[in-house]
Amino acid sequence: MSSAERPVRECLLDAAAALLVERGYRAVRMQDVAAAAGVSRQTVYNEFGDKWGLAQAVVVRDNERYLDGIDQVLSEHGDLYSAVVAAVLFTLEMSADDQLKKAVLTGADGDDLLPLLTTRAEPVLFTASARLAEHALRQWPDVGRDALVEIADAAVRLTMSHIMLPSGPPEQVAHFVARMVTSYIGAYGKSGGPAGDRAVRS
Repeated sequence: MSSAERPVRECLLDAAAALLVERGYRAVRMQDVAAAAGVSRQTVYNEFGDKWGLAQAVVVRDNERYLDGIDQVLSEHGDLYSAVVAAVLFTLEMSADDQLKKAVLTGADGDDLLPLLTTRAEPVLFTASARLAEHALRQWPDVGRDALVEIADAAVRLTMSHIMLPSGPPEQVAHFVARMVTSYIGAYGKSGGPAGDRAVRS
């Protein structure tokens, strides 16, 4: 599976992702990942340290790919409200079809991996919030950085909570999150921050 054209790390992550979906976290061994990628077990340890580090790297890469899609979705919308609606819908619909996230959330050994999306999800949450805030700041420069960083973090956490415990149809959730974001940005501007109603509507 590994080759000069494909980095060893990517081959290992592909192999680990497939095995996590197929077998679950507890049944996957570092040796299994090494064999699937065509490298030594020591190579896997050198790259990721231990099995938890490997699983975390798989989830973070999955998140990076998702964020690439979010960047595209946000770029297709000129106003903040519709952009948030589209981004949340994209997230919920993609997660519903994501076999890796299903393995984490519903697998028999899901408790082992669930912290990657909850209590030990700092890399995922930080990366998602930072990428979303930076994109939004480029697209809507009139909105203050502090406001965007705060509300992006809240929106990401809220959307993740709906992935793990759905409370309504995706469209309903998407509009709820969009109302929260735009209301916060508007209130931030009215309270003396750099954002105002014009930024929300633009």
